[in-house]
Amino acid sequence: MPTIVHAFDWPDRVVVGTVGLPGGRTFYLQVRAGAQIVSVALEKQQSALLAEKIDEMLDQLMHHEGNPFSIPTSTPVELVDNDPLEQPVAEEFRTGALSLGWDPSTVQIVIEAFPIVDDEEGDALDPDALVAPEVLLVRMPVGTARAFAKRTREVVGAGRPMCPLCGDPIDANGHTCTLPGSP
Repeated sequence: MPTIVHAFDWPDRVVVGTVGLPGGRTFYLQVRAGAQIVSVALEKQQSALLAEKIDEMLDQLMHHEGNPFSIPTSTPVELVDNDPLEQPVAEEFRTGALSLGWDPSTVQIVIEAFPIVDDEEGDALDPDALVAPEVLLVRMPVGTARAFAKRTREVVGAGRPMCPLCGDPIDANGHTCTLPGSP
């Protein structure tokens, strides 16, 4: 079966947002171009790592000797997007793996999101079983990538506060701190 590719070469919008309350939020990578909208679910940690790696990549490109690209050091004001996710959020798939790349020919950051693959359904000897049924492919300019990373960090940081003693999230209904070595 061929892979369904949800490709966005110059999206109108690409954001990470959430549905639900802190402690029960679902994170989504949502992309829109015209009337086409695709939303894929992510883990909070995937979202945070994606933002971190995008910023690292842009910083490396910015400081690369002989860099012919104009990489913004911060988020361009005109690209700030604080709007909620487009509704209704229709989950295309739950992300299992992400890849991040750089396309110097278009000066764009490239994100690929692949769904979680159920190993029990696949046959290890069948090469078609190793192909993802669908993939989200997003190419975004460097300014949009800076804005994406900034917003993603803010969305991730808007969750439950962390306990300064044990590092676990503090729930609204209380927190029992269990430090290592305590009963």
